[in-house]
Amino acid sequence: MSHPHPELSDPPAAPKGGLRIVALGGLGEIGRNMTVFEYGGRLLVVDCGVLFPETEQPGVDLILPDFEYIRERLDDIEAVILTHGHEDHIGAVPYLLRERRDIPLVGSRLTLALLEAKLAEHRIKPVTKVVAEGERCVLGQFDCEFLAVNHSIPDALAVAIRTPAGLVLHTGDFKMDQLPLDGRLTDLPGFARLGGEGIDLLMSDSTNAEVPGFVTSERNIGPVVDEVFRTARERLIVACFASHIHRVQQVLDAAVANGRKVCFVGRSMVRNMGVARELGYLNVPDDIMVEQKELDDIPGDRLVLVCTGSQGEPMSALSRMANRDHSIRITDRDTVMLASSLIPGNENAVNRVINGLTRWGARVVHKGNALVHVSGHASAGELLYVLNVTKPGNFMPIHGEWRHLRAHAKLAALTGVPEDGIVIAEDGVVVDLVDGRAAIVGAVPAGYVYVDGLSVGEVTETSLKDRRILGEEGFVSIVVGIDSTSGKLVAGPEVHARGAGITNEDFDDVIARIEGVLRDAAGDGVNDLHQLSQLIRRTVGKWVSDNYRRRPMIVPVVVEV
Repeated sequence: MSHPHPELSDPPAAPKGGLRIVALGGLGEIGRNMTVFEYGGRLLVVDCGVLFPETEQPGVDLILPDFEYIRERLDDIEAVILTHGHEDHIGAVPYLLRERRDIPLVGSRLTLALLEAKLAEHRIKPVTKVVAEGERCVLGQFDCEFLAVNHSIPDALAVAIRTPAGLVLHTGDFKMDQLPLDGRLTDLPGFARLGGEGIDLLMSDSTNAEVPGFVTSERNIGPVVDEVFRTARERLIVACFASHIHRVQQVLDAAVANGRKVCFVGRSMVRNMGVARELGYLNVPDDIMVEQKELDDIPGDRLVLVCTGSQGEPMSALSRMANRDHSIRITDRDTVMLASSLIPGNENAVNRVINGLTRWGARVVHKGNALVHVSGHASAGELLYVLNVTKPGNFMPIHGEWRHLRAHAKLAALTGVPEDGIVIAEDGVVVDLVDGRAAIVGAVPAGYVYVDGLSVGEVTETSLKDRRILGEEGFVSIVVGIDSTSGKLVAGPEVHARGAGITNEDFDDVIARIEGVLRDAAGDGVNDLHQLSQLIRRTVGKWVSDNYRRRPMIVPVVVEV
């Protein structure tokens, strides 16, 4: 089994006649999926998604893959294939197209329609090519075949990539629901056919590799949704992903059966459901939809709101309702249903929203107390099935945290994939497929690129560390005036604190110490402003640590007068 190494060196030149694979995101994390394939000097990109920030990344809106590896080779990109329309697979496309606007985007009809609506907000008109399952197209050096896979969004695709170096099957995100709501099954016969042809490398979704058995069918949720509708006292608020068209369809069907009107709340929900309705993926009965401005005219027991916020996103509609920062006010007569699973890392945010809603008296139905969501990712039983029907010569687990990748690798070993053909890589690790064998040959930079407001890549780990310190420990500023010739103190010190848990009066003790340190420095002939700033920082820092066991950000301001 081939393992990544923390000290991997730069890779050699791409092998002649071999296929190079570099994941710029999606390995060791849930999100930011992006994989670059290289053959004959040309590149093919599969997916280009975002990762959502966690609490230790304050102020960050989105996290992108690092495009540095391909920045000097943008003209070599044949196309970007998009396996499906989730944000962790398409969300970074607008930022890639800023680098080269005419990169062809290849995907299913719904995937491209959702992406085009997003790109319109960025004022980008893309070059697109719509494909469907069963189709095959040549993209430069890459002969690509598309296969249907079942997922938590319609129109998801797997892609088989053929080059003279071999056949690679990239599953995208998938599961094997045997009774899908849209009747669109994962194409196991197609997978088996490719296995018979000879799959040199299988790259397969690992998200649920630790979960035994098979994923519950989406159809099992229908009766639970109906029961929630029947038992809701008055207004019902359903939160789910803005791309989960199947779940929204179940809500619409239940609303019709229970005589309720439906209102979509939140920009992304309104946009995506508009696209899905226009393309026929969402069946919206006549006269069931109402606008948000009409809500006050409809009795609560005849209304259901469908909104975003199932992951506790701070600016989502549901989070704002929980915080009483939304025009829709939660009451003790409301029922709220969180119809989604928890993305790892979002547990605290979701619990805060649930507690906030409960505080105002709402009844909250969620995955912890009812079957209101099933995963969109294959469990271990399904993954074993795919490994057995594809019989790959090499295997590379993708889309998952480290524990998921390793669990999936163990499943592959159980099905007979050779140990030396199982490649566990992480973001930036370079894998070459040569003469039927996949191996790690080096690594390239693949760090986080942060989006903060309109800035892209300007926020660094250092600035995030500063934000964390400010958020957790506060700051202390010290302003002093120094005589430009003698270096003696002539004004201040003035000490101010914010968020440090120390009042300004408490600093009387340390002011004398600052004066003494500056006096000694002047006596030693020190008048360099940077040196004086460092002396003040160390003096105040030691005093705060000794007396309060805290480490606030200390900002000395030394002015020559």
